Amino acid sequence: MKEAIGMIETLGMIGSIEAADAMLKASDVQLVSHEFVDGGIVTIIVAGDVGAVQAAVEAGKAAAERIGKVLSAHVIPRAADDIHNTILEKKPAVKQATKASKPAVRKAQAKDVTDSATDQ
Repeated sequence: MKEAIGMIETLGMIGSIEAADAMLKASDVQLVSHEFVDGGIVTIIVAGDVGAVQAAVEAGKAAAERIGKVLSAHVIPRAADDIHNTILEKKPAVKQATKASKPAVRKAQAKDVTDSATDQ
């Protein structure tokens, strides 16, 4: 059985996070993607059963409208296989920082502190 796809597009990050939170709490859906589009536009994509996705999109839209601007919201009840293959399986919703990048940041910050201490 094909899953439904629900999308909410907001202007700004905070509204998108509020929408995603409400969508995930409202019904049994999975967060598929959090896309950053040019100009501050952010799209949240969820997937699940048709009824769950419809409920999630309505809840997410209402939540995002309370604190920001919703540009668009849409549900695709039975998305084509190509949509699932290219959009849903494209990438995980959350990127994790690698351990290698953290020490480099700490070293750079430490260098800035020692440089500013020697300047005084």
